[in-house]
Amino acid sequence: MIYVKSGAEAIDGFYVKEYPQFDNKKHWCSDIFGPRYSHAKAPGPQALMVDMEPAEVVRPHFHGTAQFQLFPAGSGAIGRKNEPIQSLMVQFKDHHTAYGPLVAGPNGLTFISLRVFTGASAPVYLDDPQLREKLKPSKRRNWLSPRLELSTVSILRHRAEPAWEPLWDPATIDDEMNAQLLRLGAGQTVAGPDPSRAAGYYVFVVNGSLVHGGQDLGTWSMVVVEPTEAAFNIIAGERGLEALVLEFPKDYE
Repeated sequence: MIYVKSGAEAIDGFYVKEYPQFDNKKHWCSDIFGPRYSHAKAPGPQALMVDMEPAEVVRPHFHGTAQFQLFPAGSGAIGRKNEPIQSLMVQFKDHHTAYGPLVAGPNGLTFISLRVFTGASAPVYLDDPQLREKLKPSKRRNWLSPRLELSTVSILRHRAEPAWEPLWDPATIDDEMNAQLLRLGAGQTVAGPDPSRAAGYYVFVVNGSLVHGGQDLGTWSMVVVEPTEAAFNIIAGERGLEALVLEFPKDYE
């Protein structure tokens, strides 16, 4: 199946949720696909977006499912070394792999968590007394990409040919996980990855627009292609397209 959500719909879905465990700060939340958190496997993808308040801290934790996490707006820091976060950066994290703390900068921080299937995604904090029982073996990758530079309006629209740019060195990846930034000029079309190669993938619009099903999907729109699909074509709108194409490993939980 193919799932589609426009960026406008995702942003319009924001609601306020207070988390006492996050220093009594407010989360602005948007539940894009599936439930916000889950404890068991269910059909369909799971995606959520959060706007953090300035100086808000999310404590170290892990999830039972692999995820890509995007940082498309604001700034902050992550991890014990306070590694800086700027827009646009991408994180990949294997299932049962701890990360954090995540700290929002002075103008807030947006993160978007993408999971290809709904599973045991509820956060497990590192002070959980049952932490050891909840851990499972995994590759333990917790990778943060370099900051990605996007094209100007004119350069993107008039791009002569498609370009695929890997976020991490393919030589360091020994499974199906793959993350690329795709750049297309106005109206260009390319075949997306073979859906059956991995556990499925997201196409996430970061600049320009994606044409699908008669819709012109703008910034922060996303399409999920499940591995049961035969093929998927990625089509740029009249302003061109820059999109993250994020393939999940088959060992995603």
